[in-house]
Order: sequence, then C-alpha cells, then structure tokens
Amino acid sequence: MTAAVEVLDATPAKAIEGRSPFVLAIRRLRRDKVAMISLGVILLIVLMAIFAPVFASVTGHPPNEQFRDIGLTPDGLPRGPNGTFWLGTDDLGRDILVRIAYGARVSLLVGVIATAITVAIGVVLGLAAGFLGGIVDTVLARLIDVVLSVPFLLVAIALVSVTGPSLTVTVMVIGFFSWASVARIVRGQVLSLREREFVEAARSLGAGDTRIMFVDVLPNVLAPVIVYTTLLIPVVIVTQATLSFLGLGLPPPTADWGGMISSSQNYYTTSWWFILFPGIALLITTLAFNLFGDGVRDAFDPRADRLR
Repeated sequence: MTAAVEVLDATPAKAIEGRSPFVLAIRRLRRDKVAMISLGVILLIVLMAIFAPVFASVTGHPPNEQFRDIGLTPDGLPRGPNGTFWLGTDDLGRDILVRIAYGARVSLLVGVIATAITVAIGVVLGLAAGFLGGIVDTVLARLIDVVLSVPFLLVAIALVSVTGPSLTVTVMVIGFFSWASVARIVRGQVLSLREREFVEAARSLGAGDTRIMFVDVLPNVLAPVIVYTTLLIPVVIVTQATLSFLGLGLPPPTADWGGMISSSQNYYTTSWWFILFPGIALLITTLAFNLFGDGVRDAFDPRADRLR
C-alpha cells in the first residue's frame, strides 16, 4: 500500500515540468504557420545571397559585366526575360537575376551588421540609464532625445558628401541613428526592474552594479530586445535601399536593390522588368522579416494561449 501511494504521489510531480519563457516562446513560434513560412523565405533569401557566385557561374554572367551586344536591343534598351537572361537585363546590358542575388548580399549584410551595432549600443546605454539613474539617466535620456530629433537624411547627405558613399558609411549612419530607439525601450524596462527583489538580493550578496546589470537584469529584458531586433532588420534593409536610391549608398557598379530601382526610373514604361524584379525582391525580403518579427512578438507575449 505504501509503495502504491508513493507512485501516485510521484506521478503528478513528474507531469508538472517547468519551462522557461524562451522555451515557451519557441514552442509558440513553431506553431505559428505564417512565421514559419516567413522564416523559410528568409532562409531561401540567405541561400540566394550565399550562392550568388553560383548563379553567376551557371548563367555565365558576372554581376558587373555589360553585355551590350546580346543584352541590349538595337535601340539600346534593356532586353526582356528570355532564355539567356532569365529576368532580363538593365540599361547597361547586365543580368538582373545575378545582380539581384548579389544585391541580397548587400541588403542582408547591412541589415545584420547595422542592427547588431544598433542593438549593442542601445542595450548598453539603456541599461546604464535605467539602472544607474540620477545624473547618468538624465544625461543619457537627453542624448536619446537629441539623436531622435536629428534629421537623418540631412546628416547622411552631409557625411556622404564629405567621405563619399561606402558600405562602412552606410552601416555607421544607420547604426548611429537607430540605437536611440533601442535604448529608450531598454531603459523603460530596466526602470521597472531595478527595485525588484532579485536585484536587492544580488546587492545584499555584494554584487556590483555592472554584474547586476548584465547578469541579473539583462536576461529579463532580452525578450523585448529580441522582438525589436527582428522588426528592426527590415527597417534597416529599407533604409539602406532608400540611401542607395538617393545616391547615398554603395558606389556603382556594386549591385544593390535600391541602386537598381533608381537606375530603372527612366525605363519603367518600356522595360517593366527592370524595376519590377528588384522591387519584388525588396518587398518579399522586408515582408518576410516583418511577418517573422510579428510571430516572434506574439510568441513572447505572456498573454498568448497556454501550451497544452
């Protein structure tokens, strides 16, 4: 009888298994079909960027090579999609498919690097402002307000006019003007956490401010940071394309989607493919990241349905 009672008492204990918020979020995310389809699209875009040289090798069309004899009509106009150029050519007779694949490299590289810089700066300054408080919070809060009030395009134009367009300038400009939003979010979260019991317990054990910020507080604000990061990447990609469209991005003949769309402005009535396919590539990429970001946000929402 005693053994039977012990088995009955042990069964519910095993059935109740603790799960961390991140494990629950991942399980919710895996059940989100839209988010999973979006993730699949993102992976395909990443593969296209990685294997861009393979596209160039298979087609025999390097991204910057101008095929003026076979890539342009006798009138000097771009050729439409055909067996040689699957997505047609641009105004210089270059293969649009190959250039879109290489443009994906630029967009993803800028999106990931600029977002990483943005999040790193924003998290550190947001933690410092929210946790340390006092004069540190006042100074950093005013700095955030100043950065958010600076006209982005005017400063970008000024920097490019002085240094010239380059990948480094593009990444630094986007990173500098984006960190303030991350810092504001982190600061607000930390302000609500710094007086909690676990912080007081860490202080009573002799932990310093730096350790408490990065070991005890930071894990509790990672969820909104992760959500914001997934939603920031498409914003950065669109920003980079906008700068390239305005002539402030990467210098030609580098293949990037914003520059391709800009070059097609004079040909949209006669060569629809020239503007359509780079535009679709940009649209699909940003839409996939946004939908995946929405799924991540819903997965971390504590009000989501409980797992069965």
